[in-house]
Order: sequence, then structure tokens, then C-alpha cells
Amino acid sequence: MPRPRRGAGRSAAGRPRSEAAEQAIFGAVEKLMESGVGLAELSIERIAAEAGVGKATIYRRWPNKEALLVDVVARLESPMPPLSGPTYRDDLIGAVDYMRRRGLAKRSRWIVKSALGQMNSWPELKQTYHERVVNPRRELIRQIVRRGVEAGEFRSDLDTELLCELLIGPILLRTVLWDDAPLEDPDLPRQMIDAALEGLAAR
Repeated sequence: MPRPRRGAGRSAAGRPRSEAAEQAIFGAVEKLMESGVGLAELSIERIAAEAGVGKATIYRRWPNKEALLVDVVARLESPMPPLSGPTYRDDLIGAVDYMRRRGLAKRSRWIVKSALGQMNSWPELKQTYHERVVNPRRELIRQIVRRGVEAGEFRSDLDTELLCELLIGPILLRTVLWDDAPLEDPDLPRQMIDAALEGLAAR
């Protein structure tokens, strides 16, 4: 009888044979980082031991530690919501509220804070994190502003990149640097956007 070919245990959609192993690997990374293990000490060997899997199980899914770490951070992110408010102001409020709710996720908050604090020493990880996590959020703000300009709701001379930093910065500061800063107020996004509207409004 011929031996089954490698990978035959995958579903038609290409799903790994053991999702339980993948979840165990993610959980191991989160647990190690929460316990204070730095990125430099977070080896594949250590992750495999914590997860109760072999190193080969990890390498079948990720080419290196950096790719795994980005997936760990990315999976803690809630999906970006569809934005179709009656005005582009409402869409901006929705986008900022999405980021506020991300910051409120305590588990995500700790992992992201730990990773961001060490990323400058890991250029490849930092680049991949920005490509997969940061840039899509910035592009969401850009698209809203562009559409608002085209619709005549916002000024046409806006510096879109500066505006992205203006809107994302306060939430990021409260999430990563200022642990005691409030994020619980659901009205915070509206306050932020309305504070900027004088500079955004078409004249």
C-alpha cells in the first residue's frame, strides 16, 4: 500500500492538520512574553518547549521567529470595521474608536507594548509589523480623508500623513506609554475628531 503523501492531512483549503498545535504555539509566545521574556530570549526552542510541540511543527508554519511574532501580534488585532457613516466625520470617528477599542484589549495591550519596546533591535520584525499591522490602519485614515476631500467635506490642502499621525498618535500614546491614561470613554473618538474639525472643515 503506498504511503500517504506529506500534507495529505490538510483540508482542501490548505488548513494545517493540527489547529490545536498552532493555537498552542500562539499561546506559548503570549505566555512567555507576558512573563517578561524578551524578544532576544524568545527562541524557537523555548517556544516549542512551552507549547509542547517539536521545532519542526513551528518551522512548517513560519520560516523564522520574526514571522511568528508578527502573527502573534496580528491575531490579537480585531478586524477593521466597515465604515459607511452618513458623513466622513462619522467614518473618522469610527476609525479612531476602532483603535481605542484595540487599546482596551488588555492582553493585546501588554503583548504590543512588550513587542514595540524591543522592535528597534529587530529591523525585520519592525518592518513586517508595520507592513501587516500599522500600515493598513494608516491607509484606512488616508482613504477616509481622500474621500472627504473629494466630497468637499474636508479641505483640499490637508497633509494626509500629518493628519494620520494627529489622529493615531493620542490613542497609541495612551495604549503604549501612558498606562494610566483613560481609554474607556466611548465618546473619546468624537471628542478627538471634533477638536480637529476646525482644521479639517472645507472653507
